[in-house]
Amino acid sequence: MNRLDAMQSFVRVAELASFTKAADSLGLPKASVSTSIQQLESMLNTRLLHRTTRKVQLTQDGQVYYERCKDLLADMDELEGLFQQGASNLTGRLRVDMPSNMAKMRVIPRLPELLAQHPQLQVEISSTDRRVDVIREGFDCVVRVGKLSDSSLIARPLGKLELLNCVSPDYIAQFGTPQTLDDLANHQLVHYVTTLGSKSPGFEYTDQGDVKFIAMTGNITVNNSDAYSAACIAGFGIAQIPRIGVQDYLAQGKLVEVLKNYRAESMPVSLIYPNRRNLSRRVQVFMDWIATLMTDYVDIQ
Repeated sequence: MNRLDAMQSFVRVAELASFTKAADSLGLPKASVSTSIQQLESMLNTRLLHRTTRKVQLTQDGQVYYERCKDLLADMDELEGLFQQGASNLTGRLRVDMPSNMAKMRVIPRLPELLAQHPQLQVEISSTDRRVDVIREGFDCVVRVGKLSDSSLIARPLGKLELLNCVSPDYIAQFGTPQTLDDLANHQLVHYVTTLGSKSPGFEYTDQGDVKFIAMTGNITVNNSDAYSAACIAGFGIAQIPRIGVQDYLAQGKLVEVLKNYRAESMPVSLIYPNRRNLSRRVQVFMDWIATLMTDYVDIQ
């Protein structure tokens, strides 16, 4: 048994609460992962995981061992890269999550530049607008837009994303251009909610530093950023979208900014990562790259 490989398998099973998901993420057969953890438990003479047909969870000893394993594995990554010089030495798998529109419009188009410098790096990108569980789902880092609530995680602020009020030229041709907040009574809003079935707060704007909302009608509600932009381009109404996601559409004439004096509050954007004593060099390099990439799109405050 390779003890470090067994520890890596154990950490991934603990984070994903699943032997199957852990095996898939590591590119190993499920039987190999299960066997290595059984051998690890035998060597330690303690049970690390409670296994049932429905779930896998840490025992009390397993929780202690898990925390020490994370630190040790992070230290090993750091040690392996200690004397490495040159861009081609970054190796291994990196698992990240970010909003779908950001991944599509900004990160993936620039990713070939990073991989040209680090050809042995393997990047797994999850691009959803839901708030993933960084620890349980095994992410190395996450780009998160909005206010933070995960006190167990470390946050690296990148700045704030400016929100623009946008409509399509077809929408203006049908409904006209809103000039004031009172005009919104005669306009449509593309509603965005994180969970379908919940109520949209309406059109957001700031008034002397206070955030306020105006209830508006609208025929379509979406729950991800790609659909939000698409609905706006299709002429369903006003959408309040970060500049990073629409500046190409504005330049192409597919969208037009309106109500410039009534923008919503800018949204903070942060890099989130697990609370570990040390980060692997590949995670540090990737986060630095993302931070540099975002400087073109965020207001640093």
